[in-house]
Amino acid sequence: MIRRRSLLAGATAAPLVVRNASAAAWPTRPVRIIVPFAAGGSVDVMGRVIAQRLQERTGQTVTVENRSGANGTVGGIAVATSAPDGHTLLVSASIQTVARLVMKSPGYDPLTDLKPIARTGEGPVLVAINPNRPQRTLAEVAEAARARPLEWSFGVGSLGSAGHLGTVELVRQIGADLAMVPYRGTAPALADLLGGSIGAHMDPMLAMLPPVRSGTLRGLAVTAPRRLEAAPELPTTAEAGFPSVDAHSWWAVWAPGRLPAELADRIAGEVGQIVAEPGVQERLKGLGIVPLFQKGAELDAYIAQDFARAEALLRLARVEPE
Repeated sequence: MIRRRSLLAGATAAPLVVRNASAAAWPTRPVRIIVPFAAGGSVDVMGRVIAQRLQERTGQTVTVENRSGANGTVGGIAVATSAPDGHTLLVSASIQTVARLVMKSPGYDPLTDLKPIARTGEGPVLVAINPNRPQRTLAEVAEAARARPLEWSFGVGSLGSAGHLGTVELVRQIGADLAMVPYRGTAPALADLLGGSIGAHMDPMLAMLPPVRSGTLRGLAVTAPRRLEAAPELPTTAEAGFPSVDAHSWWAVWAPGRLPAELADRIAGEVGQIVAEPGVQERLKGLGIVPLFQKGAELDAYIAQDFARAEALLRLARVEPE
């Protein structure tokens, strides 16, 4: 069971009195969507898709604010400490929930200080290597890594991310003592992968697929149960001989933890209608994101299960909060 606690160290708590929180009337003024990562990534794309359609559906202005930093906690705190009236929301990825597993003082607990509203999509990570290496399959990489482990290290874009968790599981299955090199984001990890400083890297499709398609990286496998529409030429990790490497990222909308349940349900209804739109589904699928909708108790149970799995994998990798 996840121990519930609230950190919000040094933060100013949002007022307990909720103004303009009528579920039927929401939204009564402009809505802010906080994206806790830089523009251009998968989280930013998801946030902007939701913002655009929410504005068109409600008639209220909906803006996106990128507040990046500290594994998503800068933006997370901004939402957790805002008024719980539905006018400040967070759009982020699965990494948002694991802050206290990888940081000693994240400043808040996303499991209690944020209320999950709706899960909107999930997507696999892609394993790639430098094309100058002779290996052409994941099985060949595993064989080479076992034979010469010092020549193979894996980049980690963000601690606790789907790519990190997938790397932990893949290295465990390879069965060699391989270094995992942490970076401050995907871009520097890819730069070192292209430069030959690291041997391989795993990250969500949005970041990895363009360089694979251009030939600057060699894609080996995707952590999906079946081949993807966006990249049918890439085998799954199961096809490559690693069936239990099933790490994936997921995206969701959160609100301040004290948001009333009826207002959470109202917002979730809007998000669900947006995700169901054919145009939105087509755009997300083109990015390697599988659209979905999940809310309420089902979503709470999913997050608890996902957190427990992440905690177990990080413990296996001996990752200590920094």
